[in-house]
Amino acid sequence: MNNVLKNKNILVGVTGGIAAYKAVDVVSRLKKMNANVDVIMTKNAKNFVGPTTFQSISQNYVSIDMFEEPKSWDIEHIALADKADMVLVAPATGNIIGKIANGIADDMLTTVIMATRAKVVFAPAMNSHMYANPIVQENIEKLKGLNYEFIEPGTGMLACGYLGKGRMAEPADIVQYILDSLNKKTLINKKIIVTAGPTIEPLDPVRYMTNYSSGKMGYAIAEEASNRGGDVVLVTGPTNLQPPSNVKVVNINTTMEMLKAVEEYFNDSDVLIKAAAPLDYKPEKFSKEKIKKKTGEDDILEIKYIRNPDIAASFGKKKENQIMVGFAAETENVEKHAREKLEKKNFDFIVANDVSKEDAGFRTDTNIVTIIDNKGCSEEYPLMSKEKLSKVILDKVEKLIEAR
Repeated sequence: MNNVLKNKNILVGVTGGIAAYKAVDVVSRLKKMNANVDVIMTKNAKNFVGPTTFQSISQNYVSIDMFEEPKSWDIEHIALADKADMVLVAPATGNIIGKIANGIADDMLTTVIMATRAKVVFAPAMNSHMYANPIVQENIEKLKGLNYEFIEPGTGMLACGYLGKGRMAEPADIVQYILDSLNKKTLINKKIIVTAGPTIEPLDPVRYMTNYSSGKMGYAIAEEASNRGGDVVLVTGPTNLQPPSNVKVVNINTTMEMLKAVEEYFNDSDVLIKAAAPLDYKPEKFSKEKIKKKTGEDDILEIKYIRNPDIAASFGKKKENQIMVGFAAETENVEKHAREKLEKKNFDFIVANDVSKEDAGFRTDTNIVTIIDNKGCSEEYPLMSKEKLSKVILDKVEKLIEAR
């Protein structure tokens, strides 16, 4: 169980209620499951639990004031909003629920919630009469209608002495909710092929051609698809990465080998995600002997190259009900080239990025992309980890599956 939340970023918002002491236990449990936990406290929350407590347990700096000295050059509320896989507000007072329901962003926590694309979950905690108040209930229903989620409060003796509904759910139940939410098996019975990494084309017994692809994007997609219950085949060129567990791995070297491996599984598949960077060309001839350099300063080695098969175009022609996702790694006219590739190869959508940008593209842990679908719509995504981008991509795949 200790690795269930590994690489998951949970942002915990703590507001001014007596149940703030339970949030300490929540953070502790999440850390024991190897989640990365950031905590934002409202100023009123400090009246119940000190920030040093959360800082010690989370092992991260605790944010409180929007206007305090920044701890990094990132715009802090945006950085936290982008980083989160989930935002948990525990305890969630009637005040914070009312603010979010009515678009108020006047402190660090409300601003982050307004800016995040991650799932936001509230664990209400308040007096039973307050919880039953029609205004509070109307705000809760409004937020539910906007896809915010709520963990039902319990019934029992409250801090105010009342017996009724309003006590925050127990930490174990809150953590279980997070586990279930972040590991929903939404791709059960779906067969997914993911290609990853480079291909290599031999020139002679000691040399070969390749490219800078590390395979990190494809491996992240394969792992996320597996986490969602998908039956995943990872067709991978040579990388230094540890393959995800519960994934069938097919190791290949050349572009032709990758084509044949995909071909073996394609007809029975539901989704093909082409995250690999197969070489478009290969040497016309393979030299059985090592090519030796010649004498002379003006010596030039000329090698003739021929086209490799276009894997994506090949399966774009063959696909029936399969969903196909492509990637376009470009250095200029990125969107133009991506749209051409999208149409030519019959993708459902394409993930385009400028590999000349810092922290984007090959051999990085992050990416900056634009996703374009076959209806012509495009959406830009800021710098994010490849793990987080894999979630974005698979969310879009799931919507296409649902639509069909």
